[in-house]
Amino acid sequence: MSTVLALLAPAAQAAATAAPEIDAAAELLRVVLSLAGIIALIFAAGWLSRRLAGRTAPGGRRIRCVETLAVGARDRVLLLEANGKRLLVGAGPGGLRTLHVYDGDIASSDDSAPPAAPAPGFAELLARWKRTP
Repeated sequence: MSTVLALLAPAAQAAATAAPEIDAAAELLRVVLSLAGIIALIFAAGWLSRRLAGRTAPGGRRIRCVETLAVGARDRVLLLEANGKRLLVGAGPGGLRTLHVYDGDIASSDDSAPPAAPAPGFAELLARWKRTP
């Protein structure tokens, strides 16, 4: 039994001295820098995807959605522009249905509507709220 202990004692001492000391500050710094690098990569990928999505050939799309209005929980009315015409389309669970086709010049219909007033910003709303007694 004493020979077994004598044989295991140097191995135990070597294992105890071979264990490196852990520097908590260096490990924390490494983890924080790794996390910052991953977050930077996520933001870079988002920025790059937005840049590449905006690069469509001019005049490449012939259909565009001018306006959308929800008329129910699952029903919408869409105003589409296609080949110089405007179409009013109803979209719902049953599919799409053309409600009306507008003929004529598209630019003249935009000029007849007065421009909408811009929505007030948060600072303006907060200032109004503070002024009211």
